[in-house]
Amino acid sequence: MNNSTSALADPVTDDPLTRPFAGASPYDTYVHASVLNTLQHPLTEAPDEMGFLVTTQVMELWFTLIAHEWRTARTAFAKDEAHTATEALVRSRRALTALNGAWAPIAALTPAQFNGFRAAFGKASGFQSAMYRHLEFLLGDKSAGLLRAHRGDPAVHEALAETYREPSLYDEVLAYLHRQGLPVPRHVRERDVTTPYTSDPGVVEVWRRVYAGPQHHPHLALGELLTDIAELVTRWRSEHVLVVRRAMGARPGSAGSAGLAWLERRAARPVFPELWEVRGDV
Repeated sequence: MNNSTSALADPVTDDPLTRPFAGASPYDTYVHASVLNTLQHPLTEAPDEMGFLVTTQVMELWFTLIAHEWRTARTAFAKDEAHTATEALVRSRRALTALNGAWAPIAALTPAQFNGFRAAFGKASGFQSAMYRHLEFLLGDKSAGLLRAHRGDPAVHEALAETYREPSLYDEVLAYLHRQGLPVPRHVRERDVTTPYTSDPGVVEVWRRVYAGPQHHPHLALGELLTDIAELVTRWRSEHVLVVRRAMGARPGSAGSAGLAWLERRAARPVFPELWEVRGDV
């Protein structure tokens, strides 16, 4: 055995990495990994169920981070703090990219593999995710019915109701642009924010002015950043459709939804619609 191998096998006794911890490691105290690693409880012996559980839980964590960043951006836009808002949106873009990559462990499930554990989760379905509903509400895709579904859990319902009642991220973007001198119509700025946002010709005109103007203007950069986010959300929805189509075809969803057809309708809903419409007008 040479000296280098011996040194690796017998670390110095006062090496900080090998000193006993007084209790839980500082890492675990901060990250709570020991808690996270106890939250996977497969209900079957199917080898693919663990991957399905972990993938779903990881996505929930990404939803939490993205919602946090969008709220940070929304608050900053309301205060005309464009730099802070943009930084939060950039961070959310990175998180969305990671979220999309999280499909990989279950993206190729065959019907037989999925059916090996599907019955075990009964009426559970991804569309019941409260945190994903926060994301949709923050994007302006409000739904009183989908909020009502969570009434059985008062804490979850009230948190979601707060997001439902508040302006969306896009509402605050448009209000900010108006204060910056762009003519966002009054009926858009004063709309009922508990209703789903729909495309408005006046907002299309606002973005047309932005995109027809200086190509290095901060407002155009904001439009492109929002378009990046809209694209990543759409890609996540589309990937969800593909994963479901591959694993279960057009069968009804586990919670009684229309399954694939419901997901396809949701995937077709545009995010920040005017930013897509204006691209054919410039």
